[in-house]
Order: sequence, then structure tokens, then C-alpha cells
Amino acid sequence: MPALAPLWKGLRITEHLLTGATLALVVTIGQGLGYRIGWLDAVVCWWYRRLLRCLRVRVRADGAVAGTPLLVANHVSWLDIPVIGAQGSVRFLSKAEVRAWPLIGWMSELAGTVFIARGAHRVGEVVEGIYARIQAGQPVAIFPEGTTSDGREVLRFHPRLFAVCQQTGLAVQPVALHYGGGPEPDPVAPFLGDDTLVAHLWRVLRHPGIEVRVSFLAPIPAADLDRRRLADETRRAIAARLVMDRGGAAGQPGRPACDRVSSPPHVVVQPGDAR
Repeated sequence: MPALAPLWKGLRITEHLLTGATLALVVTIGQGLGYRIGWLDAVVCWWYRRLLRCLRVRVRADGAVAGTPLLVANHVSWLDIPVIGAQGSVRFLSKAEVRAWPLIGWMSELAGTVFIARGAHRVGEVVEGIYARIQAGQPVAIFPEGTTSDGREVLRFHPRLFAVCQQTGLAVQPVALHYGGGPEPDPVAPFLGDDTLVAHLWRVLRHPGIEVRVSFLAPIPAADLDRRRLADETRRAIAARLVMDRGGAAGQPGRPACDRVSSPPHVVVQPGDAR
């Protein structure tokens, strides 16, 4: 009954969001009572993986998070967040507006999201927030394009946030995201322009199944590279990998990195933060 498939997936998503809200409430109460929630990272990773299953998004993963770097990915959709988040314990950089979103903002904050206010000259504070999480063994992922693309090209990377690597000597690990099972990008996956989350989610629910390949590439040392060059080198590495993926590289399905990432646990913007 193909016509009922989107409705069934919609019911599953609703139940999954309610499950997330219940877990978030437990975490909030526990933290309020002074308890350390040691299982939070594992639950966040599980939540992302289950969300992808509910949406019928099939992930092929190459590589894994290398130590505790700054993860830098190309940006196609709000789906980028669960796709990367399902691979390990990663924190994301998100626009400040997400914090005010019902349910999603609350869950994002509990998951350790770093929020950035657009138009405000507070990059220094954001860099400090990113560095603090990385120092605590929590890799942070950013999308330096500042917006989404249709997956056919990688837009210019804004270099400001790469300052965290210059100041601390952290490595940058490029992450390439390619949606589609063949050389052409999937036309439904991109979240572009004035699209709304609800409208895009409905298209995803009607999709028979989205395939995405996430590739964790070799880290790039920050030594002797200024922010602009570091951003350009990272962008080139991601673009080269996407060219290879579009050329028909088959790849093998990867199991979730929650099961394979080394210690400390590694947990890039919360669901819906596509811009």
C-alpha cells in the first residue's frame, strides 16, 4: 500500500520525537538533581540512528572520526546532522534561532550544541565554545559554507571558524556527504532557499528511500596554514571526494561508528539547522 507508506513513516517520526522528548526530560531532571548522565552520548547517537531508520535513509560510511578534530563537512540538508551524528558522539554548531524552536531547540541544547548568533560579532566566543568541547573529548562539526547546496558543488568555505585550529593546533578532518545511489545527487535530499522543514520532511517521507555516503577523510594539520588556506584545502579535499563518488565509486555499507569509534566517545548543527 504505497500511498500509506508516508503516513506510516510520519507516525513513526512522531513516536520517535516523543521518545526523544521523554529522554530529554529524564536528562533535564537528572542534571537538575546533580547527577552526571554518563549515557547521554550513546543515547543521542542511538536517537540519530533510529531517526534515519524511520525516514528510510540508508547510510554508507567510509572511515571514522580520527581522534578529536574539528569536523568540517559540506552542507546539503538538515539530514546531514543525523547522518553524521549517527556515526559517533559529535557536537554540532547551529544558528542561535534553533535554540528557540519547540522541542528541537531543547533537545539540541541538551545534546551539547554550540549556538552562534548571525550578524553578531561573537566569533571569538563561538571559537572558545568549540575548543572547550573538543578539549573535553567531544569532536565538533561545522558547515562552513554557511548555507546548503544541491549537492552538485561545494560552495566557498568561510574561514572565520577555522581560527580554532590556528590557535590550538587542532587538526581539521574533512567530511564529504553525497546523497544518491548513483552519480547524480538525489533531488529530494537538498534543503534549499525558502523551503520549510515541514514541507521538506513530507517530501522525504514520500521518498522510497534516500541513500547517502558519508566519508571521513584524512585530517589536515593546521600548522603553517592561515585560516583562508586551511579552509581552501579542506574544501578541495571534500570536492575531490565528491567527484570520485559521482564517478561511481561503489563503497560498502558501513556499520554505525557508535560501535567502532575509539575512546573517548565521539559525538556536527541540530536537526533542521540547514542554513
